[in-house]
Amino acid sequence: MNTLQHAWQRARRRHALVTLLLGLPWALAATVLALRLAGFDIACVVGTIGLLACAALATARARRLDRQWLQRQLDGSGASEDSADLLFADTLTLNPLQQRQRAHVLATLERAMPELRPRWPRGALALCWIAGLAIVVLALGWPRSNPGSAPARTSAPGSTAAAGPLHLQSTRLRIDAPAYTGQAMLTQNALDAKVAADSRLSWSLRFDRAPDKAWLQFHDGRRLPLSEHDGQWQAQDVARTPVLYRVVSEPALAETRLHRLDVVADRAPSVRVLEPAASLVLGTPGQRQWALRFEASDDYGVAAQATLSITTTQGSGENITFVRRSVSLTGNGEPTARRFAHTLDLAALGAQPGNDVIAQLEVRDNHTPTPQTGRSSSVILRLPSAEVALGAELEGRIKKTLPAYFRSQRQIIIDAEALIRQRRGLAAEDFVKRSDAIGVDQRILRLRYGQFLGEESEGAPKPPPTSDLPTSDAPAADSHNEDHDHDHDHDHGAEAGAHNEHGHDHGGKASNADTPPVFGSATDVLSEYGHTHDHAEAATLLDPQTRATLKAALDQMWSAEGELRQGRPEQALPFAYKALGFIKQVQQAERIYLARVGPELPPIDEGRRLGGDRAGLASRELPLAARTPPDPAIVEAWQRLGDDTGAPDLDALAAWQQRNAAYLPDALDLAAAIEQLRIEPGCHDCRQRLRAQLWRALQRPLPQAMRRSAADAMGQRYLDALEAQP
Repeated sequence: MNTLQHAWQRARRRHALVTLLLGLPWALAATVLALRLAGFDIACVVGTIGLLACAALATARARRLDRQWLQRQLDGSGASEDSADLLFADTLTLNPLQQRQRAHVLATLERAMPELRPRWPRGALALCWIAGLAIVVLALGWPRSNPGSAPARTSAPGSTAAAGPLHLQSTRLRIDAPAYTGQAMLTQNALDAKVAADSRLSWSLRFDRAPDKAWLQFHDGRRLPLSEHDGQWQAQDVARTPVLYRVVSEPALAETRLHRLDVVADRAPSVRVLEPAASLVLGTPGQRQWALRFEASDDYGVAAQATLSITTTQGSGENITFVRRSVSLTGNGEPTARRFAHTLDLAALGAQPGNDVIAQLEVRDNHTPTPQTGRSSSVILRLPSAEVALGAELEGRIKKTLPAYFRSQRQIIIDAEALIRQRRGLAAEDFVKRSDAIGVDQRILRLRYGQFLGEESEGAPKPPPTSDLPTSDAPAADSHNEDHDHDHDHDHGAEAGAHNEHGHDHGGKASNADTPPVFGSATDVLSEYGHTHDHAEAATLLDPQTRATLKAALDQMWSAEGELRQGRPEQALPFAYKALGFIKQVQQAERIYLARVGPELPPIDEGRRLGGDRAGLASRELPLAARTPPDPAIVEAWQRLGDDTGAPDLDALAAWQQRNAAYLPDALDLAAAIEQLRIEPGCHDCRQRLRAQLWRALQRPLPQAMRRSAADAMGQRYLDALEAQP
């Protein structure tokens, strides 16, 4: 049975091969005709279609040699004794006589298999190939419509220009995108394209006759020579920036136009936080886990591996510490939109009540050779401290105020060192200003620490009066002093007096000692019955050694401040470091609580309200900075384009366009308009198009402020009356 199968397959292959040999000459002839009449691209299409048609016809004719054909061939040859149908029947359905006959036929075929392959049609093959080759020879040797074009190939270079302008027969642009984009190779006939950055471009051009030389002329002045290879003029380049170009040859082309190459840069991946919904999350007491979910997207694909940065903060103020960890995550989903999820174990991170846990995801894309990175916004989990948890039930009874934030000594040192490193790139005046600003921060910090030694707060304002009408006949200050003296028999009153003298915490009370209390006022109730010295931020007791150390720190801060205010941060750094060392000693000796209160605004003078008195008020008019006028050469070119007789300087326009490409709305459109006018100087539409592009590129004039209309007679009398009042 295997011998029969092999003979059958050989017959089918012979039939398919005969069909291919009969069809190939006609496909070849059609391809050559298309090449001669329509160009290389159409010839490729016709040749491909011809080959596919031959292959399809050969396959169809080979399939016609089915089982019925095989039975007819075997019965016709006499080798099967008219029992070929028994060879393909099921043996279980045959009787013993039929089975014996089947075995006899198989044995006969094994000994002498008849020839099933068809004979070679030599006559038909010879006729087809002779006719096809004749058509090919006629197509290639037939003279062109331009009789001078054929001898121009072998004539001298000087006679080429006399033959007339050149014509492009076919164009082909192949685009090989970078491997990381995952884009397949693209071949197109159009010379305009939008490609990915770093794509490799290959041009293949065919002219109606061979030029002396040809090149690609870019709008920025660069030239890319075209080299001839088998009648094709080829060039290669790498796309990095958007450009305009045109095909230039010698002799010149009969028709030339600009082509545009837009380059799409690979964007960095972006990361979006899916969970939690807010950037700051307030934890719950006893919380042990924190779920995080992110989504990263990129135009060409995000790497499957990402890094989750986890920062745990412990402590507060100068004693804050940071513990950083990194966890590698694996994303799932499409490469262009991957999702990353992770659940943090707060106990494993060592997060305690009152700490913050900060998480941020960093992903990379597939860009080569250096991947681009993208980071998500930071999400913060703030674990409540014990004090916050206890005060959660008193939200409606406690009035919260924002603390006054100021720079620490370490931050002042960091700013000063950064300023020293940037000194070469800053002007002398800017350097002194920034140094003075750091000195102001040093002064604020010195005054904050100085409050613990009873130093002056430099002009603490008096609080405004709470009422103008007294509601009690007894002086509030006397009763308070009596209660103070009787209730507290210790030296604490002396400290209160010192605090009042220097305006620290009680300057307002001392200044308003003669003001009668107001019934129901929270301030007067506190001064009548309260005792603010019990508050940790109102008064802090320091031992003599700690006070001496803090005084030494203030002296060093004073010296650092003086150097910074004079623009000498290098001389200020030794004093700042010494001050930081003393502050660390004080922190290790005893915890210091800095008073952080809101701003104390000066009171409003009620006597000057609605009086029209402008004495002592300075003018608030700010000088207007003159805007840089547009380039006069560009304005002149725009005006010349409006006059048909004027000829603008296109080279100057092109140079200006290249210098300001980053600020123009569409730099390539402007460059295309310039190049088109360069190609067709007499084109009126080209002049108007360039003029419109220049108008878009010119700077818009700033809108002027509308002045107030002059006062009429009644309004002038009112103003005069106001000025006449004493």
